[in-house]
Amino acid sequence: MLERFLHYLQYEKRFSPYTVISYKTDLEQFTEYLSRQYGIIEISEATHIMIRSWFVEMMENNISARSVNRKKATLNSYFKFLIKLGLLAENPMKKVLSPKISKRLPVFIEEDKMKRLTDEYFPEHGNEFESTRDMLIMEMLYVTGMRLSELVNLKESDISIFNMTIKVLGKRNKERIIPFNNRLKSLIENYISVKKHFFSTETNENYFFITLKGKKVYQKLVYRVVNYYLSLITSQEKRSPHVLRHTFATHMLNHGADLNSIKEILGHANLSATQVYTHNTIEKLKTVYKQAHPKA
Repeated sequence: MLERFLHYLQYEKRFSPYTVISYKTDLEQFTEYLSRQYGIIEISEATHIMIRSWFVEMMENNISARSVNRKKATLNSYFKFLIKLGLLAENPMKKVLSPKISKRLPVFIEEDKMKRLTDEYFPEHGNEFESTRDMLIMEMLYVTGMRLSELVNLKESDISIFNMTIKVLGKRNKERIIPFNNRLKSLIENYISVKKHFFSTETNENYFFITLKGKKVYQKLVYRVVNYYLSLITSQEKRSPHVLRHTFATHMLNHGADLNSIKEILGHANLSATQVYTHNTIEKLKTVYKQAHPKA
């Protein structure tokens, strides 16, 4: 039944491969727990008490509330699937409460540090393939706010230099168009030129960002690139591609962009996901107020 559910997620719900893998892992972990604690091998036999005990065990093992809630969503989807097939009468998740998640502000890089990265470490035009590609990866993540998976899967045909737009395939296979600026246009044109020179023969892949072997870049490579360059300008612990996505949204908001526009560019399904960035702006205003007001 698990394989049937995963097939449903991938081909009917059109979840990304990474999301499907996460669901599979969650369900396998719960199956292992049921077998170990209750001698049960079928998830459909689980009661709300069993589910609660699994959550308690995870929390006692320092699994974050955010991770537990993700597993709760996985179980909820699976039980709903069983009900849809007529294999289950009632969803036991109705009696299971979600652990409270402490609110964390999105981590981002300050504007002056991003400017320093551009001014001190990025040449205007390079001629080495790897450095040119890596510089463009950093700039594209920061200027467009796209997700890591979206950047990795970019095709050459997705980029229109004439219109200065990038077509992105986001979650649920939903397409969106992201505009870009003249600086990014210049970097893209330079990268294409260097790429053509470096690969004198056609590569067998149509992906925009490729490795030295002409294959599509992989996520760990992009992580390494982002971590390295951000380590040059900040000592903060989080230095991931997603931090650049947060940085894009925060800087856009600080410069007057409205939430709906940011929502569309980021590809959020609803506005509540975008509103989290307003907290960073409020914190910035508080800091300015404390520094500027004589009685603060």
